[in-house]
Amino acid sequence: MKQVVQNYKSGDLAVLDVPVPGCKPGGVLVRTAYSLISTGTELMKVSEAGMSMLGKARSRPDQVAKVAQSVATNGLPATYRKVMGKLDSYTPLGYSLCGVVEQVGAGIDDVAVGDHVACAGNEHALHAELNWVPKNLYTPVPDGLAPQHAAFGTVGSIAMQGVRRGEPQLGDVALVIGLGLIGQLVAQLLTASGVRVVGADPDPARCELAERLGAAACGDPASAAVESAVAELTGGHGVDQVYLAAGGGSNQPVELAARLCRDRGRVVDIGKCRLDLPWNAYYEKELDVRFSRSYGPGRYDPEYELEGRDYPIGYVRWTERRNLACFLDLVARDRVDVEPLVSHIADFDDAVETYQRLKDGDLKAVAVLFRYPEQQEEAEAPVVTVPAVRRGGTASTSTTARTTPARSAKSPVRVAFVGAGNYATSMLLPHLAEREGVELSTVVTTTALSGVNAKRKFGFAEATTDLDAVLGDSAVDAVFVVTRHGSHAELTRKALLAGKAVFVEKPLALTEEDLAGVLAAVEESGNDRLQVGFNRRFAPLLQEARKQFGARTGPASLRYLVNAGRLQHGSWYLQQGTEGSRFAGEGGHFIDTASWLLGADPVSVYATATPGNDDLQVVLRYPDGSIATLSYVTTGPSGFPKETLDLIADGKVLRLDDFVRAAVYGPKKWVSSRLPKARDKGQNAELAAFVKAVRTGGPMPVPLESLVATTSATLAVQAGLVGGAPVTLARSR
Repeated sequence: MKQVVQNYKSGDLAVLDVPVPGCKPGGVLVRTAYSLISTGTELMKVSEAGMSMLGKARSRPDQVAKVAQSVATNGLPATYRKVMGKLDSYTPLGYSLCGVVEQVGAGIDDVAVGDHVACAGNEHALHAELNWVPKNLYTPVPDGLAPQHAAFGTVGSIAMQGVRRGEPQLGDVALVIGLGLIGQLVAQLLTASGVRVVGADPDPARCELAERLGAAACGDPASAAVESAVAELTGGHGVDQVYLAAGGGSNQPVELAARLCRDRGRVVDIGKCRLDLPWNAYYEKELDVRFSRSYGPGRYDPEYELEGRDYPIGYVRWTERRNLACFLDLVARDRVDVEPLVSHIADFDDAVETYQRLKDGDLKAVAVLFRYPEQQEEAEAPVVTVPAVRRGGTASTSTTARTTPARSAKSPVRVAFVGAGNYATSMLLPHLAEREGVELSTVVTTTALSGVNAKRKFGFAEATTDLDAVLGDSAVDAVFVVTRHGSHAELTRKALLAGKAVFVEKPLALTEEDLAGVLAAVEESGNDRLQVGFNRRFAPLLQEARKQFGARTGPASLRYLVNAGRLQHGSWYLQQGTEGSRFAGEGGHFIDTASWLLGADPVSVYATATPGNDDLQVVLRYPDGSIATLSYVTTGPSGFPKETLDLIADGKVLRLDDFVRAAVYGPKKWVSSRLPKARDKGQNAELAAFVKAVRTGGPMPVPLESLVATTSATLAVQAGLVGGAPVTLARSR
């Protein structure tokens, strides 16, 4: 299928051939009929991409701060790879469309194949021929509503949420500053609510259009016309609400809002304009400044948007989806007229030219639609239904068990990746792409564009959304599972049953049931070719420090402090319902490191935590009496090192400072000779060991028993927190 994309580094736009997205449970696959260009948001994104690197940095100071923090935590080389990988990638455009349901995922019963739906979301309602859309981001189109009008649903919801934030009442007077697409819709919605509207925009054509669609008066904000209209309509008191629907770097909109708003009026920011509030003006009138967040309640909540968990109507009357349905209803009943807003309809194949004309100013438009072919045979892989992730060892699968195929030790190891997110593309694939004897065969992703990006950057032979085809490909030797945590166990189980060597990023499993399912697959298939991404034991600095420490004769005491830090709002690590706790996701890293240093697997785990489980203290006991204390804290300062470790035994101390410096204190002192260029946490060496094992048929880098013991110990932490007592582990060496 085809999709409009932009390279954020170069600014280049293209219509690419990408794989068809899979139809996952909880959503529908939609063939687009019309998609709407947001002439504000999208053109701002297109313009930003054309800036220099310095210009991009100035436009996004929030991202610059994140980069600086990443440098402090991960080092400059790793951060550089991550940042450049993101910049030099194709990014999607679009977030508002109407289309026809082509396939229905499991759990969906409110629409059927052939129904028209309006769709929202900058990850799901893209300028693409096919999109997978989760339940709460689509709504059926009312009978009789033309699809090109239903394509306005998302921007209409943005305008509607802005109006709701203003809390207008019958008889109010409102000022709408900025009469672009959103401003025009805000003005119509206010008029439909019994509010008299004054509009402000320097473009006389937009002012005339708003008046034609119901505004009482409109004019240039720099002229006296707007102020006169407000004075006449309000008796000199000022408007009840001001809606900022303008963009750009001028502070004029917020100054005009203060001047024309009544005492204790409301100012609602819908667009993205400068907000240098003049303190005296806002203070003297005690103005209520409010922000309107996109389409409404539910936006940016993954449980609502991705998992389909609706908010009870008694508590949240107007959600994203209800706003979308409400706006379509108003358009269907002719209370809002979007047809006059359509300045241009372009064929989808002409998307690049259309964006360029908009950017250059050759095409003056309020709203532009892309029109898609009504029917088009897909030359790509067939539409694929992605099964729901099932937990445990009894889940059925259509993949049949088979042993690892015989291969020549001299032939390249053919690798498939399932997942191509930040970690895969910044920490794993750069090493594998440069490694001799590795052939990157196929990358499998649920979103088509991420697979295309990985294929382009790292040289995969193919990008697809069809996992079963990859597992059934006898030419693939090894499968890397680098997806979200909740899917690791099931994907690992399927790959093992397919006879593949498997490298799965931590964690291996989030529950004992998941772990049992993986072990059942090993037993059923006889395939134990498994490695979990516990990379720290492979770190060169830690390997050298362990060598310098030497053998020990007595029990050891190990202290490991992990200054994990706070997660950013919206991080999928916070989705504990599907992705487990944060410690369950990454705690295995630190337990594995401790066990490797102590040369054994733990026999018991005791865990305690501060209220809310923000900071954890985990005590691991080992067969010879050694103790490892792991402090996993999220409340520490960002400037403090992330990982520090001390191992004490036999009158010696091994000290590791965040994989930057190491030392051994004892009869003879050893200090790492120089600071490494980067924090090498062992990914490259770990990958080399895995590839060697696959090529030669030798033992895997870490014994399966150790991987299982580390996973069980990690899971025991949560059990220990609940039970308040030490947990004895059944598996140990």
